[in-house]
Amino acid sequence: MTAGERESVTPPAGLRERVIAASLQVRPPGRVIPEVPAITPMEAFSRAADAFYGLLCALDERDWRRHVLRDLDVQGLVGHLIGVEDDVQRALSGDQAAQLDHVTSTQPAADREAGRPVAGTLADWRAAADRTLAEVRGAGDLAAQVAVWGIPLPLGSLLVVRAFELWTHENDVRAVAGLPASVPDVSTLHLMTELVATALPFGAMLTGLQGPIDLRLVLTGPGGGTWDVAIGGEEPEPATVAIVTDVVGFCRLAANRLSPADLEVHVTGDRGQAAGVLAAASALALD
Repeated sequence: MTAGERESVTPPAGLRERVIAASLQVRPPGRVIPEVPAITPMEAFSRAADAFYGLLCALDERDWRRHVLRDLDVQGLVGHLIGVEDDVQRALSGDQAAQLDHVTSTQPAADREAGRPVAGTLADWRAAADRTLAEVRGAGDLAAQVAVWGIPLPLGSLLVVRAFELWTHENDVRAVAGLPASVPDVSTLHLMTELVATALPFGAMLTGLQGPIDLRLVLTGPGGGTWDVAIGGEEPEPATVAIVTDVVGFCRLAANRLSPADLEVHVTGDRGQAAGVLAAASALALD
């Protein structure tokens, strides 16, 4: 073709369908390319605990007094997390006492840390996290159901929830201390995204989002992936709504630390349904 010329070409019949079918065969939903090293949910929780502990060790006394969340300063937030570990350990022992909501149940533990030497709070949280890890190692079966805060979950999923919460609160503290945000390692991040993607129907139930919605969710970047999710239906059908967005941004959305309006997202299909899906993701946050 010479400069300025234009030529219209009609593609062969069925080309689009063959390309899509071939791409799905190469990368089916849920498959990450390049492959992410697999780790256990217990390892993900352990890594998140180590990262949070490392941050706390680097804070000075003034940082521990900064307001961070609800009515909590950093020391109160760490007290809240001590309470979380106490609730998880009771649930692991079969005690059904921890059936209050996540915030109400742990507020007394947060209040008890007020005015204590921060070294004591730090040591108590590290010991509490280590006890959880020890009890999980003793439990063995990560598929066993555990009910905490009135929510039944497989133990493996609960550990990923705990890793997610520790990463979220680590970044809450980083923000008030003027430190850059952190990103989980790709193996932990992929477990987190897998959990959120599969929990979207539960988030839809919490927000009253009506289905059926057949969603293709594509989370870009290391630790992301692709999922077909049926909301309000039994099995995923060919996607009618597709959402493509950054994996870390989506996790911040699911932690309720980023609003849907602030998330850079590409949508195909019904935009109203896509907005409902993003709101459902935000509803999964515990605090």
